[in-house]
Amino acid sequence: MGKPPTTRTPDLVWDREEDQDWADTVRVRLALDHDVPLGLAEEVLTEAHQLVHEAGRPAPEVLGTPEAYASAVAAERVSEKDRARADARGLTPGEHVSAAFGMLGFIGFVLCALCWIEDGLWVTGSWASVAGYATVVAAVSLAALAFVARGAGRMRGMWGFAAGAVCAIAGGSAVAAAAPGERLFTVPVPVLMAGCAAWTVGAFVFPDATLDRWFTPRPQADDAQWLTRLEGLLRGRHAMPAAEARGHVREARQHLARAGGERAEDAFGDVEVYAMRLAEGPRKRRRLARNKMYRAVAMAALFAVIAVDEALEAGHFSGWVAMYVVASACWCWTALGEWREAREPAGTQPPR
Repeated sequence: MGKPPTTRTPDLVWDREEDQDWADTVRVRLALDHDVPLGLAEEVLTEAHQLVHEAGRPAPEVLGTPEAYASAVAAERVSEKDRARADARGLTPGEHVSAAFGMLGFIGFVLCALCWIEDGLWVTGSWASVAGYATVVAAVSLAALAFVARGAGRMRGMWGFAAGAVCAIAGGSAVAAAAPGERLFTVPVPVLMAGCAAWTVGAFVFPDATLDRWFTPRPQADDAQWLTRLEGLLRGRHAMPAAEARGHVREARQHLARAGGERAEDAFGDVEVYAMRLAEGPRKRRRLARNKMYRAVAMAALFAVIAVDEALEAGHFSGWVAMYVVASACWCWTALGEWREAREPAGTQPPR
């Protein structure tokens, strides 16, 4: 017999410690990878507990690995419409916004702590430094929103946010270069850390449903809008190459032309569900891994450039340079992992 359970289901007593670990992993995978309601997780674990107890064998032998079981549960118990709203990471656009801005606040908190350790308690600001930091925050925020818009299938919105990020960098850099560098104020680092903490909490407290509505277009009034939305979802949310996505749109348009007046929504159903069906298949994992690899390479290159610039400006290898080098190395390792997964033959799943 194993130890008493430590999960949120006090009435389930698993026969083995490994079964307890299996159940905990299933719950985490359901929440993080598939975003299922907590009640559903408890329901399926209760059923799993009964099956494992009756079989008298370890849970992995009866029901498989926790990752595979969580995926099977999500496919069977979560409706297509709910699954279609999320991307490959199981996140809706609103959840992506919360995660991105929450991470931005957390990074700011960490940077303030490092500044406190390396430069002391007080930070001196000027118009130039204020403009510089505001430029960084604005550019990173707009770039994050561009990725969120792409994941929501809003391709025009993506290009709009990306253009805004470029304008913020250009304009902010010009202002920072022209602004006076004399001391404007002095503030203790804990105050800045408190501001970053409040930013992070606010990002996760803001309702995800409201953010989802902001990134979801109005119902498609005609077939042209439905088809445009379909292409955007295939290219953005499901990382499908542009040529392949346009091929699916072309086939749908030809079908509608042959149907003689049938509306796209009547013929194919909800556009998000139809896009998800088209994107599923043995090539999906490789396609998404390749897309993640490109992002990881871009982030690794960005941190490498920042590290070189910081080293040249400081004239020596400082703690900041070391931090940027470590960040670049971590992104390189991530890119390598995604590259390996992208090269895996279709239909196989590398161990995680």
